[in-house]
Formats: sequence, C-alpha cells, structure tokens
Amino acid sequence: MKILFTFPGQGPQFPSMLHQLPKTPLTLGYLERASTALGQDILTLDGPEALLSTRQVQLCLLVGGVIWAEHLRASGVLPDFVSGLSIGAFPAAVVCGALAFDDAVKLVALRGELMQQAYPQGFGLSAIVGLRQQQIERLISQVNSPQMPVFLANINAEDQLVIAGSDEAMQKVRALAALQGAHKSHALAVSVPSHCSLLDIPAAKLAEAISAVTFTRPDCGYLSGSSARVYWQPEKIADDLAFNMARRVNWFDAMVAAYQREVRLAVEMPPGSVLTGLTKRVMTEGVALSLSQSAVEEVNTLAQRLERR
Repeated sequence: MKILFTFPGQGPQFPSMLHQLPKTPLTLGYLERASTALGQDILTLDGPEALLSTRQVQLCLLVGGVIWAEHLRASGVLPDFVSGLSIGAFPAAVVCGALAFDDAVKLVALRGELMQQAYPQGFGLSAIVGLRQQQIERLISQVNSPQMPVFLANINAEDQLVIAGSDEAMQKVRALAALQGAHKSHALAVSVPSHCSLLDIPAAKLAEAISAVTFTRPDCGYLSGSSARVYWQPEKIADDLAFNMARRVNWFDAMVAAYQREVRLAVEMPPGSVLTGLTKRVMTEGVALSLSQSAVEEVNTLAQRLERR
C-alpha cells in the first residue's frame, strides 16, 4: 500500500485559516519562517479582505498545506507520493523535499502577484458538471475569440471540468452547457484565468525567478497535477512549478496514475475536501479522506491498519 498527500488549489480558502492551525512549536516555527521570508506577518494575510487577493490566498494555501503535512509526518504517516492542484503543487514540492520552504514562500508571493496583475478584473474560472470533455470543447469553440477568450482549464473528473477566460465568455459557455444538459455550472472563487495560454507571459516571468532557485531530488515521488507523471528530476519539478499556471490541469489522470502505482490511502491537506471527492471516484479500493474532516490521530490509525493488510 502506498500513501499520497494531496494539496488543494484556490477555492476552499476561508478567513482565519492560518489562525486555526494547531498551536504547536512546529506551527509557530513555520509561521515565523514564512513571515521572515515575506518581510511581513503571515498572520495578517488570512482576513476576509486579504483573501480577496490572489497573492494572499496562494500564500495561505502554501503555508497551511506544508504545516498540516508536517504534522501528519510527525505523527508517523509518511507519503510515498505528493501531488497538488495548481498552487497546491508548491506545498507538494516542499513536503517531498524538492524545494526549500523559504524559497517557496518567496516564489508563491511572486506567482500570486504576477497572476493578479495580468488580469486584475473581468476574468476567472467556472466549473461545469455533467458534460464530457468533447462536449465542453465544442461549446468553447462556439464562443472563444480574441475579444472573448475562453479555454478548457481543468479536467478534474470525466464529467467535472473547469473553464477559464473572460467573465462574459464563461457566462455564454455556462448557458450553452445548461442547454446541453449540464447538471450544474458556476463561477469559482478565483479571479484569474488559470491553466490556459492567457497566463503564458506571467509563467515565463516566474520561470526566470525559479531558475535562480536550487531544487533537489525529492524524498518521495512528485506527481504532477498537470502531466499526471511522477517526477524525480529537480529540473522537471522546477519546470512543472513554473508553468503549471498556464498548463491545463488533468487531476483525473493524475489520480489514475496514483492508483496504478498502488496508492490506497490519499490524504488531502486542509482546507476543504474537493480533491478527496475527486480521488474517491478513481480509487475503487482503499481510502481517500481530508484532514479537514479527520484528525491526524485518526489518519495515523488508519494508515497503520491499511499497512497490516
């Protein structure tokens, strides 16, 4: 049996999420390191108004994801693989040992700034449930234009996809999707058009910054949420982190790859449980759960029980 740690992308963040971390020396140490790397108190970034900023949201997800994963590792639950959706790839890279935490904080701050500066308003992401990839792509082709760009951004499951682009274009695609029989469609709490060519320029700028950072061979497998491949080479992990904002997410294939590699326990770091629901659709055997809904001690007990089978 193999264990996978997963890290969510933007969307499930909530006010005071960093203030609700376990009050332990481990937590305090990481919060202090994050504040030093940023040059500002990290605990000022998780207020309701602060979380309207892409930069603040991504920093909170990075710091919170690393801290929760380290608490889980300290309890004795060690991952064989890590994988993150979008910004979740950064805490995944830290936890597997490929990227230093302090470097990750600085890179994520830059990533968020680049993304929100590129499209400060009028763009974002929308989820569509109940249609297949080919159906969505046909609808996109009817709407997409230089004036109203829209792209397929995420394949989260076979019938759960995300589009990216201008608000006007996404609204038209959602309306067409409803006519085609989509069960549900809605705008996500993300203010940038991630995972499409609209972010090619910000990704190239982030790549320049990443080229000056040292990456090392990971201690466990780094499973890309974009390519669905397991990377051990530092340069491939660096490339994945630099450009994943402009590359399509294929979470469905990533979870299939994890399952094929004998992952039978997938643990999602807080906040939220969206990835857990998606993972359960692939893992016909084993367990997928979220630390937002299960205590560290419960996960440790479950891991030991599964290991004995």
